[in-house]
Amino acid sequence: MADEAPRQFEIDLPPELIGGAYADFANVWHTPTVFVMDFLTLAKPPSEHIDPETGEHRTLVPARVVSRIRIPPEQVFELAKALTQQLEFWERETGRRTPPRTPLDEE
Repeated sequence: MADEAPRQFEIDLPPELIGGAYADFANVWHTPTVFVMDFLTLAKPPSEHIDPETGEHRTLVPARVVSRIRIPPEQVFELAKALTQQLEFWERETGRRTPPRTPLDEE
């Protein structure tokens, strides 16, 4: 098989997506054919609840999905590499090892 020419993506970002969506955290899950990343933002402040059956105390954190991204399993490796590379750049640029605390961390 002949060598393939290098690909150059021409990416179009629609104006309505330029601002992006803020997310406090992400939930990742998969099926045999797809990985799904749900990006969530806090919908209300966390509140304490007691399970009526077990009496167990728990903190309920209401959240809303602001974006759901589905990618094929083969792309997860590329995404992980890209995230690692960008995190390393961020650490060098900011001199920080961990991001600043968020309101969710303070609960």
